[in-house]
Amino acid sequence: MDDLAFDARAHDELVYLEERLGALDPDDVDLVVSAGVLRLDLRDGTKIVINSHRAARQIWMAAIATAWHFDPLADGRWLATRSNEELRPTIVRLLRERVGVALDL
Repeated sequence: MDDLAFDARAHDELVYLEERLGALDPDDVDLVVSAGVLRLDLRDGTKIVINSHRAARQIWMAAIATAWHFDPLADGRWLATRSNEELRPTIVRLLRERVGVALDL
């Protein structure tokens, strides 16, 4: 995958996440978007930061003293090869565990 293809794919994923997460109650999840970085400030004080990293061709996420590096898969999913976790289900799990928010991504 070249840089342009990665940029388009990562951009589409971040826009999708922004739209879905932006629809949540801001009292539970406050979404701040700046320069392509999504920051979720959760009601319990947890911060989740999601951004694309072109050089590594990954989407990176950090939360609760943990960092994930998600690689793009051919079927459209993003997979953290170290933990074998997928991006969207990991976000869903964190929101459910930390603030009890149910979300379908």
